[in-house]
Amino acid sequence: MTTLPPPATKLFPEDSIEKKCYNIAESLKEYIPIMNERYRLGFNLYRYIKGEGDAPEIFIKTAKIRFENITEEELVEKINIAIKEFFNK
Repeated sequence: MTTLPPPATKLFPEDSIEKKCYNIAESLKEYIPIMNERYRLGFNLYRYIKGEGDAPEIFIKTAKIRFENITEEELVEKINIAIKEFFNK
């Protein structure tokens, strides 16, 4: 029996909204050490930027993103600063 190679993965372009959101999440890995938590943060950031989701102050609580070595208020502030830098909002 033979196996097929895995399907090719198409990466997001560097200037796409998705890539920027997930880069923000990845930049916070010292505070959010679990990769799946960062993916959840990136997804919620994407929804927020697209106008479909809640603000960071809300989705940090509702998505139950686990973080450490930082308070919730400081994390939200860092996220808001990153959003302004990446998206000029």
